Amino acid sequence: MATSPRSRKLRPVPDQEPRLIFRTIHGYRRAFRMAGEGPVVLLIHGIGDNSETWSEVIPHLAKNYTVIAPDLLGHGRSDKPRADYSVAAYANGMRDLLSVLGIEHVTVIGHSLGGGVAMQFAYQFPNMVDRLALVSSGGVTKDVHPILRLASMPFLSEAVKLLRLPGAIPAVKLAGGILSKLHSSPLRPGSLLHDTPDLIRVLSELPAPTTYEAYLRTLRAVVDWRGQVVTMLDRCYLTENLPVLLVWGDQDSVIPVSHARLAHSAMPGSTLEVFENSGHFPFRDDPMRFLQVVEDFIDSTPSLTFDEVRWRNLLITGVGEDMISGSASTRMAVLGAMGSDERSAT
Repeated sequence: MATSPRSRKLRPVPDQEPRLIFRTIHGYRRAFRMAGEGPVVLLIHGIGDNSETWSEVIPHLAKNYTVIAPDLLGHGRSDKPRADYSVAAYANGMRDLLSVLGIEHVTVIGHSLGGGVAMQFAYQFPNMVDRLALVSSGGVTKDVHPILRLASMPFLSEAVKLLRLPGAIPAVKLAGGILSKLHSSPLRPGSLLHDTPDLIRVLSELPAPTTYEAYLRTLRAVVDWRGQVVTMLDRCYLTENLPVLLVWGDQDSVIPVSHARLAHSAMPGSTLEVFENSGHFPFRDDPMRFLQVVEDFIDSTPSLTFDEVRWRNLLITGVGEDMISGSASTRMAVLGAMGSDERSAT
């Protein structure tokens, strides 16, 4: 019988467990995990999640790299103010944190919303990015899990308040455990439930009023009832000389793997890795393969040397059809998405 991806656990790495560190920037406390020495790898988590989501892979990456995994503002142990939670603001926050730490260049790895933040960071601060890895990234086209569309609507805020009732969170976590076991069994009901345990894990963190308000502001900045409201496809051509890795699970029920193929088509020279029997969290489903893919990517690609003249010329010229690869249908889909109402963050 095939091994379930979620059973592929990694052995602990002595002396490489990350430290949880706090810095105050612009008056707000920012939490981040840090471990290791060497070239810097920045790990950016997804919406409603926190830096702990990377806990299984950080110690292994830290054997060769300095790993920094922040809690985005409004998430985890970072402050949760009434603030700007757009991907552009998050990109600024990453720049400020790295500046405080005296770091000038990073390999950026972003998951889900964090992928959108990573792409925006590469757009706003191209001189700071050595490489870019997008993991089940948001911001490609409209498609997104129906739960997230519903969660962006006003009436759901009342439903989430039910999680504050006594016993609600233990019941949610119990349901998540049952679904996780069901998914790992031969009776698993299909890809739709593949990501449910992780989505429930994220949901269980939301009952605190400030946490939920920050989550809602973040969600509404990128998703409405129709789906995702921003796309990075109109600026993917700017990654022409940047080493880019795309990692997706073929069972992703949150952001379909079709998005990976569109992004791969729109990003010249990018590398696409699709994990079989993996969902929206491939680095949790199959951490061993994820580490191998990421380390191979870093080891086999040179750091980008930013060329301001080339960047300026790309902005002047814009994207051309010759910059988009793939089949005719894929190229048409990319051009169609680029011509839609959705656009990148400014």
